Parts: sequence; structure tokens; C-alpha cells
Amino acid sequence: MTATETNARTDIALNPVLVSVVSSRIRAIGERMGLVIERSARSPLLVEGRDFSLGIYAADGTLIEQTEYIPILGYAAAPTMQHVARIFKGKVKEGDVILHNDPFTGGNQPADWKVMKPVFFEGEHIAWTMITAHQADVGGAVPGSYNPDATDIWQEALRITAVKIMDQGEVREDVWDLIFGNVRLAMVEHDVRAMIGACTVGERELQQLVGRYTVPVFNAVVDNMLDAAEASAAQVIELIPDGVYESSWTVNYDGMNAGSRMTMRVRIEVVGDRISFDFAGTDPQTPGYVNAPLAVTLSSVMVTFFMLAGVDIPHNDGIMRRIEISVPEGSFLNCQFPAASGFGNHLSDQICSAIMAALADALPDRVTAGWNPLLCAIMNGVHGQNDEPFVDILINSSKGGSGGTYGVDGFDHIGLIASGGALGAQDPEMFEIMTPLFVEEFEYAMDSAGAGEWRGGLGVNSRFRITSDGVQASIFGDGDEEEFAAQGLRGGLPGAVNLIEFEYPDGRVERPLNKDLVTGIPAGTIFREIAGGGGGFGDPHRRPAERVAEEVRYGYVSVESARDDYGVVVDASGQVDEAATAALRGA
Repeated sequence: MTATETNARTDIALNPVLVSVVSSRIRAIGERMGLVIERSARSPLLVEGRDFSLGIYAADGTLIEQTEYIPILGYAAAPTMQHVARIFKGKVKEGDVILHNDPFTGGNQPADWKVMKPVFFEGEHIAWTMITAHQADVGGAVPGSYNPDATDIWQEALRITAVKIMDQGEVREDVWDLIFGNVRLAMVEHDVRAMIGACTVGERELQQLVGRYTVPVFNAVVDNMLDAAEASAAQVIELIPDGVYESSWTVNYDGMNAGSRMTMRVRIEVVGDRISFDFAGTDPQTPGYVNAPLAVTLSSVMVTFFMLAGVDIPHNDGIMRRIEISVPEGSFLNCQFPAASGFGNHLSDQICSAIMAALADALPDRVTAGWNPLLCAIMNGVHGQNDEPFVDILINSSKGGSGGTYGVDGFDHIGLIASGGALGAQDPEMFEIMTPLFVEEFEYAMDSAGAGEWRGGLGVNSRFRITSDGVQASIFGDGDEEEFAAQGLRGGLPGAVNLIEFEYPDGRVERPLNKDLVTGIPAGTIFREIAGGGGGFGDPHRRPAERVAEEVRYGYVSVESARDDYGVVVDASGQVDEAATAALRGA
């Protein structure tokens, strides 16, 4: 950019300093909104897990800036904002607040509620602030919303098409009471108030920014931000060799039909500075809740694109000028009304893996081996110590490892790929206070990481004792069979499989299906989970022998795995047996 550059839409002369100051301030406003949620929400999902994202949008719904505490929620929110901006055009006033969670009008998951607030300056509608956050309960048949028996949207949650919950600063009591009268937990109401507060902070600070620089300058800077993002995306895409790249990936069990498999297919075409992702040939939507609304698939593509970019790209809608995404209607990656789709967010595990696999030869130094696909339990019931209802997603025990990549081991205990490492861990002591579960064991799981020149990240081994009667657990995820574990790349080995089991007081041990509902769990039951590790990258025999021996000493790798997977013999003192290792490695 030259010393001054004229914005074509507004004929405003910009200079690099002004653009930098205003765009940085917009970014800081988004970050401030996130802090409001962290400091004022009630649910551990938001305060500790940070299971939310936020964005600042133009009046027409164009994404200007977003802060992705959980990346999958970021671009998944954009279709909702576009829908709301369209249907409420000219129908909003200062002080209005809109709530939405509907997967069939731009939403991604019924549990991910969106709060949106229009921003006005001197009577002109100039922007929107939005928070999307996972709610601890959203009605439906199962507390916590993950109902593996659901066959339609109404069995999963209260369906909220876009509705005003505040009108010019006043709560619409009838609408408010209707919504929260269909939610089990009082903390959800508090969390929504925190979301409104965060949007209000963003609104106020945007008004202050525009008051200082004027609406035309604000609009000109936004245009510049969009153009810069487009240019950055074009540069990244140009580094990918032109061509067509294809892969497929399979999901295990639709929750309804034993032995069922669903296959997604992706065809990626790169031509110059443009890239397209076509999911034609993907299997039809399922009868159960293993379906993704379109917003999930769009967001999964964007999460993977950002991971593969290798550079920091502004996250706004300018990028979408260079990227085309096509997903067939009625497929399980673009399910149609009134399909159940509570599991949909978690199909991002396989969508991201399919894209990585397709581009493995084109970008060998950027792709990662497979990340551990999430297998998780959400527990609910009544806490025996205070007779209060509780719902908790067992985040800690479900966070597996990421895949290794060229030159770098995977990250340990990082969680699902769609969170990009941002899913926070629960504090064990607060977890014990909030839920009737006592932590008996929580540690890295030995031999969970896929072996490789650069190994996968480690998973964890957890053991909780349930202290209240009548607890219910909704199990959701994948990766509990070797075929569906995190896969290695370029000679790397897969990560360990996931496992969930219940050991009852009478000695029975039961392993639920990976989409299942376990009811009537008595006090004294032991819940055990292994979250597998990520896949390894590269030939394990090329990993430095001393590094393997060191991880044997740490307890990350067993002596047997060191020998069988890495070709490294470790003696009783924990040191490398050089002669035996050379014989195994053929050196």
C-alpha cells in the first residue's frame, strides 16, 4: 500500500497507520468481549472450557473480525449472522437483542446459542456484535442436549429460530419466560445474560471508535481489512500446486443401525489463487443425530485451511472471495429439515482429516497426521450433596492428542481438532465441587501416541468415582476401534483407540457404544476413559533413540513399544542398548 490509498467504495483516503490503528482496535474490541464472557458466565463450559466464539459483523452480515476461542464455532456462526441480517433488515433498533440456535436457518448445533446485537451510531445501523456459546442445557429429551436416540430436531432441543429477546433495551418478558421455561438449568439464563453483556460491551466500544473516526472511515477500514484478507488467502493458495486432490473418510456408527458406516468424499481443486472444496458423493443424511448442518462443514473447511496456511491470515469474509465450498443437500454433511444434528459439530474430526489426507502430497511439510477423534461423555442428574441438577461435559478425560507433523511432535492432551487446541481444561477441584464425581486418576496414557519420527500427542487415562445415584451419561464420539483411531502419515503409526467403560458396584463392567445413553448409574460406579493419542508422522525408526529412551523413563512409552514400534532397546537402567538397537534398526 502507498502512503495514502483511496478506498473505492467511500472515496476516503487511508494511510497505513490509520488502517493499522482502527483494525487493531476492532480486534481488541472482540477480545474484550471474550473477557466479559470468561469473567461473568456461570457454566464451567464457558468459564473453564471457553466453549464459545465471538464476532463483529457489518450491518449486512459480512464478517469483519472474529475471536475464535473455539475455532469450529467461529465460521459456523457466519451463516446465522447472514440469515439474521437479511430477515431483520430495517426491523431492528438500538437496544435490540436477537437469540438463535436453529440448524436449518444458518445454525450449526442446537446447543450453540447465538446472541446478536445491532450497533447504531447517530441513528445509522453500522454493525452487529455476536456471541455464540455452548449451553449446558437447551431443552429436548436429554439434559445437556446430546440425545443419541433423537430422530428429529425437536427431540434434541428447543428450536429457536431468530427471535428478539430484548426490544430497545427492554427484556421481552413473555419471550424470555417461554425460552427459559423450556431449559432445565438456571445457569443457562445467567450465561445468556453474560452473552448480552459481552455484546453490549462490543457495541459501546464500536460506537466510541466510530465516534472518534467517523462512519465513512470505519467503513473504509473494513473494506481494507476484507481486501487484505483476500490478498493473504490468494498468496497462500498460490503456494499450493495447481491440481485436483481427492480423499474420503469414514465415520463409524450412525447411532441407530449397528455396524453402519458413513463415508464423506472431498474433491479439492486448486487453480492459481483460487481453491474449491466439493463434497459430492458424500453419503446421505442418517436417520439419527450423526448429521452436520451446512454451517459445520463450512467451518470445518475453514479451520483446516487456516491450519494449513502456515501464516496468520485475518479471519474475515474477504477470504471467502477466494474459496468455494459445495456440499450436496441431503447428505450427512448438509442435512435437511427436520433432521437431528446434535452430533454434527463432531463430524469436524473427520472433515478436517479428509482434507488433510487429500492435501498430504501437495503440502507434505504442513499437513498433520490424524488427531484423536473425540469420544466424550456428558453426565447429568441430581447432585447428592445439594439436591441441585447438574450437567457436565467431561472435557478433561476426552482430550486426546494431536497428530505429529513434519519436524514437530503432536501436542499432548489437546483435544479435538476443531478446537484448534483452544478447549480449556477443567480444574479438577472445581470439577469435584460442581459434579458428583471424584477424580481418582488423571494422567497421560502410556503408549497412546502414534509412533513416528515425530510422534503424535499423548492422550490421557482418567478414572472418576460417581458419588450420586441415578446419574445419566450420554456418550458421543468415535475412534473406539482401530480402523477409526487417529491415523499416521508417511510411515507413522496410528494413535491408541478411545475407550469408555463403567465398572458398577456389583462388579459388572460395561462398555457403551460410541453413541449411547447410559441411564440409572448408581453411586459407587467407576467411570474410566482413555482418550487416545494422535497419529505419528514419518518412519518411527528415524526417531532419535535417546529421545525414545527418555520417553520410556518418563512413562510415556513402554519398553515393549520402544522395541516393537521404534526399534529401540532400552535396558533396565533406562538407557539405550546401542548394539541391540542397531541390530533392530538395521544400522
